[in-house]
Amino acid sequence: MKVEETHLKDCYVIEPQVFEDHRGYFFESFNADKFQEKTGLTINFVQDNESKSSKGVLRGLHFQIGDHEQSKLVRVVKGAVIDFCVDLRKESPTFCQTFSVELNEENRKQLFVPKGFAHGFVVLKDNTIINYKCDNFYHKDSERGIIFNDKDLNIDWRLPEDEIILSEKDNKLPTLSEYLNEN
Repeated sequence: MKVEETHLKDCYVIEPQVFEDHRGYFFESFNADKFQEKTGLTINFVQDNESKSSKGVLRGLHFQIGDHEQSKLVRVVKGAVIDFCVDLRKESPTFCQTFSVELNEENRKQLFVPKGFAHGFVVLKDNTIINYKCDNFYHKDSERGIIFNDKDLNIDWRLPEDEIILSEKDNKLPTLSEYLNEN
């Protein structure tokens, strides 16, 4: 397992070691001991989620607050996404900075998103399947979000805005400044 810290503190891109032969492939998608050894972080994942989306679907930017904050380990099983995260930890030296990486079935990269980060992705291929592990359970009342096209974040989703498909809920999320002014 190759683990590379991004410019955002505690946010990592993980590349598993893949063993391929005429039968197919095998890789260890997560190993808690190796992760702790390479990052210094102890993670206990308690929930696995999976979504299937069409090209152009944008999910995010989502996070949970308080006792229900979540760290996530995100990977693509089939297809491709550009995965984004935003550091919302006010005490962090990378507060309000963003990071993105393409995750796809060929590169098998994973993104570790720590607690205190907003997370989202835009789908680049039809029938994309995304799997992510969470270290805390979903809690509806703690769920928050930031609108995808926030001008202060200036995220390049790499698709024209008229090709982006949003849920009604994601289309009504507050801006970053609105969220920060409320909290």
